[in-house]
Amino acid sequence: MKKDALAFLENMLSAPSPSGYEGPARQIWVDRVKRFAADVTVDVHGNAIATINPEGTPHVMLAGHIDEIGFQICHVEESGFLRFRTIGGHDMQSVEGRRVHIHTNSGPILGVVGKKPIHLIRDRTRASKPKAADLWIDAGFSSKRAALKVVDLGDPVTYVEGFAPLRGKLAVGRAFDNKVGAFIAAEALEALDRAKNLKCRVTSVATVQEEIGLRGARTSTFGLDPDVGIAIDVTWATDDPSADAKELGEVKLGDGPVLARGPNTNPPLFSMLRQAARREGIVHQIRALPAATGTDANAMQIARAGMATALIGIPQRYMHSPVEVCHLGDLEAAVKLISCTVSKLDRKSSFIPR
Repeated sequence: MKKDALAFLENMLSAPSPSGYEGPARQIWVDRVKRFAADVTVDVHGNAIATINPEGTPHVMLAGHIDEIGFQICHVEESGFLRFRTIGGHDMQSVEGRRVHIHTNSGPILGVVGKKPIHLIRDRTRASKPKAADLWIDAGFSSKRAALKVVDLGDPVTYVEGFAPLRGKLAVGRAFDNKVGAFIAAEALEALDRAKNLKCRVTSVATVQEEIGLRGARTSTFGLDPDVGIAIDVTWATDDPSADAKELGEVKLGDGPVLARGPNTNPPLFSMLRQAARREGIVHQIRALPAATGTDANAMQIARAGMATALIGIPQRYMHSPVEVCHLGDLEAAVKLISCTVSKLDRKSSFIPR
């Protein structure tokens, strides 16, 4: 991956963006696409929208959600300990004992998620299934008064963990889900901006609030009313000891982006993506998804009178944890696949299923 693209990805991964608090990561995305896009806006919901070739046909929307799971301060105890609620879906067993950043008006402060020591818990079954109400954040405050001088109710919280390279092209980080999707939407837009004789209008959207109900995809798709949509999200890899390929399908890190096939995917658009991958020698994988997906693609497909939709997944291990793992080569292959497919679309392209 080129140095500037890698820096863009690292900066987005480091920036906090729990659902409803996406501002810091969104600004990094906006600054990136402003270099080449014809028009860049942020709507009232918080979606960042960038367009190239605005007079082209058909209108293609690329979408990757920029929000991440996190927490929100909901109560301050007299002792100064902070209570929180979750934003998005968490495995609470991975929350306890973690370092976190509380993002206050004056900047981030460090805290730790505390719990009752295992030695003092009589019901060991309950200890293995903690709830948010069983945990708290200790940021070193001695009283409620001291805490409220720094922390405000509603302040967002994220894990401290950031981007780090592993072996080869593997990398670990908080919020690969789904800043990789927003990253690919931006990088594919730039690649298409350099393409010769581009016929279609292309709009990339860094959508918000996906983790709490696909909300940004719903509003941005309704407003843009595109003809074609490609959502980019992460998907489960089945190459670690916990996964069952017989249930989920065989998906491996480094074997390329995953093309979803099923009711949430427009058949002609799926064929166009697959043909482009074969034509250009782009490594890729297929996943059978026999129902609606829990991704932006679902909201996009059924907005207004509907649109031709596809879903591209980036294989990931340890989803919704502080240590999500992806293969950077899969990101690069997804950018190439999208740009090679979209660059061939014109007003004669038909997406009517047969």
